[in-house]
Amino acid sequence: MTLTTLRLSETGSTVTFRDHGRGQPVLLVHGVGMQSAAWEPQIDTLGRFCRVIAVDLPGHGGSARLAIGSQLPDFVSWLHAVIKRLEVGPVALAGHSMGALIAAGSAASFPEHVSRVALLNGVFCRTPSARASVAARAAEIRAGKMDLETPLSRWFGGSSADTAARARVSDWLGAVDPEGYATAYTAFAQGDTTYANQMGRITCPFLAITGEADPNSTPAMSEAMAAAVGKGRAVVVKGHRHMVNLTAPDTVNAHLVEWLNQPGLQRVTQ
Repeated sequence: MTLTTLRLSETGSTVTFRDHGRGQPVLLVHGVGMQSAAWEPQIDTLGRFCRVIAVDLPGHGGSARLAIGSQLPDFVSWLHAVIKRLEVGPVALAGHSMGALIAAGSAASFPEHVSRVALLNGVFCRTPSARASVAARAAEIRAGKMDLETPLSRWFGGSSADTAARARVSDWLGAVDPEGYATAYTAFAQGDTTYANQMGRITCPFLAITGEADPNSTPAMSEAMAAAVGKGRAVVVKGHRHMVNLTAPDTVNAHLVEWLNQPGLQRVTQ
């Protein structure tokens, strides 16, 4: 696959992305602390019949940072600029975790540029205790405390698939730009309600996938998001946690292929 860096017309900043395959454009947006390589299982599968573009978030991989203090709408505007620069809209848009927040905001704010949207391990209207916990972690990250073990222990179990994925995720977290990570994580911590009351604006085919044992991006959140969308479908993957695209790639890919070909309306448990 091709790794490319482009300069955005509107801001002059740079964005790096992986570009693979031909056909219907599918844009993949990773989570905080990750990079576009985290979509490798999806790039390999979807790239057989689609053009798959996996972007590095601002301050991650090779993409330039956003300003300190940028919030979720700033990341949504950034993605809108990326779609326009690549001239791929309307595009099928899939996001994981922070990427899911950005994807949902993009589908609600710029429906003319999004043909369908899939949210993997997305957060939605956290409880007060969960919100306080993630806000405290954001403050620690801004203060320079890079505790990798806490998220890794939440995201992964002890299976062989989890162990292999955990090693790769640990490497990505360890390599992330601290300032870019802090800015993105703060936006992530504060963004779970930003577009919550706009989910009903999403009229394109919508898919929400999460792991049964994900304590932060819970099955209830995916169900609630799907219920708020006219063409919503929720999938809960049994026995998995936060990084389902890496630990359960075959299951996730099968649902993404179905999502790309037809709108799902039912709620299912795998």
